[in-house]
Amino acid sequence: MANAASGMAVQDECKLKFQELKARRAYRFIVFKIEKQQVMVEKLGEPTENYDDFQASLPADECRYAVYDFDFTTEENCQKSKIFFIAWSPDISRVRMKMVYASSKDRFKRELDGIQFELQATDPSEMSLDIVKARAF
Repeated sequence: MANAASGMAVQDECKLKFQELKARRAYRFIVFKIEKQQVMVEKLGEPTENYDDFQASLPADECRYAVYDFDFTTEENCQKSKIFFIAWSPDISRVRMKMVYASSKDRFKRELDGIQFELQATDPSEMSLDIVKARAF
């Protein structure tokens, strides 16, 4: 299933692991990378890992897609969870890589049914935990 605009295929494992995150909370986060014209799973975050672990798993100089299952407690003391899609495109990554990730993002995101929020970040400060919290509430 290649995307006509970018020629990008999505491995079935991407959708399968996302469903496991969404339905069973099997992972805290998933990092995806594009390699050989297809999107694939690069890293699965254990449910015990936190946002710092997630941020540390993103390379400083390469683009990635990621989903993060953010847990929080509302003012009414209810446990909630929101799934964030993060398009990581650091300023120092190669221009071609940024173009490939940008042109494939919307199609890939549509493959993952259940994303509630999207963040685009070129710098770690653009996806800080404070920003995630502000978007979730």
